Amino acid sequence: MLSKIVCIALPGMAPFEFGTICEVFGIDRSDMGGPAFDFHVAAAEPGPIPMKHGLQLSVAEGLDAAEDADLVAIPAYSWTGFDERVLETVRRAAARGAWVLSVCSGAFILAEAGILDGKKATTHWMYTDRLQRSYPAIEVDPDVLFVEEGNIVTGAGTAAGIDAALHVVRTELGAAAANVIARRMVVPPQRDGGQAQYIATPMPDCRSDSFAEVIEWMQQNLHHDLTIEQLSRRALMSTRTFARRFRADTGTTPGAWLNRQRTIRAQQLLEETDLGLEQIAQQTGFGSAAVMRHHFTKTLHTSPLSYRRTFGGKVRPGELQPA
Repeated sequence: MLSKIVCIALPGMAPFEFGTICEVFGIDRSDMGGPAFDFHVAAAEPGPIPMKHGLQLSVAEGLDAAEDADLVAIPAYSWTGFDERVLETVRRAAARGAWVLSVCSGAFILAEAGILDGKKATTHWMYTDRLQRSYPAIEVDPDVLFVEEGNIVTGAGTAAGIDAALHVVRTELGAAAANVIARRMVVPPQRDGGQAQYIATPMPDCRSDSFAEVIEWMQQNLHHDLTIEQLSRRALMSTRTFARRFRADTGTTPGAWLNRQRTIRAQQLLEETDLGLEQIAQQTGFGSAAVMRHHFTKTLHTSPLSYRRTFGGKVRPGELQPA
């Protein structure tokens, strides 16, 4: 049963991410039929804890408060080093089966403690490469809002901490409890998609001049049905040589490159125009809205309509159907 929650305050922690943990678990919502948790904030050194933006938090409790917690939460922080006392608290919590939740860069505490080895995890998309390089025993997923691995939940950046925390509530206490909290916070109880839709993915760098001209031409002709035969003829190569050298030069296949660039262009049109989905699919080379929807779901874990609603484009009257 999820009852006692302890958030560990870290020097350099981010106020917003700390606040999301406090907001989900630290407010008595029993008057609305929601949960009331026994919420604590603890620190390795009780007293004033410096936060980002020049703020300071006064913490009264030490890490002993976490020894019988049902959930130990780690907020985002500014990589001010690792306190072995905090790491050991996290290890003991995981070992006895308590929930361990990290938000954003808080995943690095869990990783350093060793409780993510051999498991999937995530963090803010800006830090996923660093997490993977620093802790190769972890399978880092950069495209999701949170990952649950047994009793360990890692949340992605900033607001994804709300998604991760609500997931724990939903798992332990049911959807009704999570819905009460979400309604009070004025957030969706469960968001569609993943953090992939928030990542501005640039065009892969071309490492030599051999493909610069053909890549520029591909970028300008995304709306056409480009085949590898056309592209290889333009590059004056056989299809096999073109495919091999394109991958070596850009790090991906011609087909994957085209699909990603078409998706990026479609994102731009969804954000900035009121064109219909079929028009956008034609202009980006997907051919049909159904094909475009397939690639959005595969790459961004959301639909074109959901993406447009989220990122501010106009929804045409005829497109007000379920995403």
